[in-house]
Amino acid sequence: QVQLVESGGGLVQAGDSLGLACVASGRNSEIGRMGWFRQAPMKEREFLASITWSDGRTNYGSSAAGRFTISSDGAKNTVYLQMNTLKREDTAVYYCAADRNSVGPWNYWGKGTHVRVSS
Repeated sequence: QVQLVESGGGLVQAGDSLGLACVASGRNSEIGRMGWFRQAPMKEREFLASITWSDGRTNYGSSAAGRFTISSDGAKNTVYLQMNTLKREDTAVYYCAADRNSVGPWNYWGKGTHVRVSS
């Protein structure tokens, strides 16, 4: 079992940057890939970015490409999401997720951290 805890959410102004972090604990050897999702009010959950634990390969959803950057620190069992040029449309609950050996599905989920962007 893997536990994921997100942090870094908060209230920011449009145009600002914000960094999120997700710490994995438990059976971290089971993790193949970690990723970030978000869900805005009245919207479906949206994939933002993922990173493969072993080789650092990244993948981005269309809404994140160009403004968001995912990275990881294996020594800290942590994945990050750096968000730049935030827009009000980025307001959402941001979730960290992980899968087993990069084969899916997304097996583990954090409880989310709220990001609110004012305009």
